[in-house]
Amino acid sequence: MGAKRSWLPAMAENLGDIVAGNLRRLRLERGWAQEELAHRAGINRNYIGMIERQENSPTIEMIERLSKALDVDPVVLFEGS
Repeated sequence: MGAKRSWLPAMAENLGDIVAGNLRRLRLERGWAQEELAHRAGINRNYIGMIERQENSPTIEMIERLSKALDVDPVVLFEGS
């Protein structure tokens, strides 16, 4: 079994958990449906759902588009709670 990465918060399994959780939290804080975030980021709504369910990992370009749509610095999507 591999060593646990110490830079990840204890309650998060992996970086994907953190990004998915932050994306959902930030979207809901704004009162937006997945459709609204998708529209603002210029991407498909299904892709938002796939990221939030960790069925797909966003590229750096997608992180930039999502963070612009959410009006946050991209690093916010990677911050643990």
